[in-house]
Amino acid sequence: MDLADTAARLGVPVEEVDRVHRLAGDQPSAPLPARADAAAILDRLAVRPDDAAEIMAGWPDPDSPLWTPELRWLLDRSIALVRADLGGYDWLPPGPALPRERGPAWRHLYGYAYLALVDVVRAYHRDHGIADAVSWATLADLGRNLAVDRRMHGAGWPVMQSWLTLHARGGLYELGRLQHQRGDTIGLHIPEAGPLTPAAVDASLDEARAFFPRHFPDEGYTEFSCGSWLLDPQLREYLPEDANIIRFQRRFELEPYEEPEGIDADVEVLRFVFRTLTTPLDELPRRTALQRAAVDHLTAGRHWQWRRGRFPV
Repeated sequence: MDLADTAARLGVPVEEVDRVHRLAGDQPSAPLPARADAAAILDRLAVRPDDAAEIMAGWPDPDSPLWTPELRWLLDRSIALVRADLGGYDWLPPGPALPRERGPAWRHLYGYAYLALVDVVRAYHRDHGIADAVSWATLADLGRNLAVDRRMHGAGWPVMQSWLTLHARGGLYELGRLQHQRGDTIGLHIPEAGPLTPAAVDASLDEARAFFPRHFPDEGYTEFSCGSWLLDPQLREYLPEDANIIRFQRRFELEPYEEPEGIDADVEVLRFVFRTLTTPLDELPRRTALQRAAVDHLTAGRHWQWRRGRFPV
């Protein structure tokens, strides 16, 4: 395979194709589910009908004219790249960002890679004694993220495709209201899944306290941690003390503030609160206290902070 020619045909930097080639190494790929089984699997992964229809329309059948040799190579090697780090829990881009306007094969290539890895990671879960219900609840974040990307008119997926490799490697688990990422600590993530009530958070934390010693006994976690704009103390200027976000903040001891590399907190607030990165501030909705806080803060020329905090298990 001529990597420079492959990169040119894909319309991406050759360095990114070389990275996929190097990280995938000699690791075998994994097959996609049979087309006949795909609809049921997509349903279990909470993929909406409109997203599922697009995925099926671009399905990589052997005779599909949508799938050029370079696309097939990238799909095969991106699956191998993620599989090579099975059990890993660090951030892992599965490949270069593609020009998604070129059709469903381009738009959903990393979605197909995720589907190919479902059985791989479920086997990893079984090896660790993890219940199938937890596996499917965790992996169903695919549907949630595809729906968000559709709301964002395609602006969400470049981040999400890397985020979802955590699920596909066994690095993250959805336990009730929160997602829990393995690492030096149990990293907490807050999916778009209803109110962040203290009771729901407590139940999720209690589940994690039992889950990790049972299934990963050698990792010996002593702290929960979180990095998020949700921990920005400036939110207390706008939200009442009994707001769920403020009560969530109070669980954490914050680390001293440092400008995070590669994260723009203002962008993250727009991404998560409004699911848009292009709407002018004066056109954003102001229906909730959080929406009003986000807009008023930025309109005043101020900036949000990405903060990190932790508390004992």
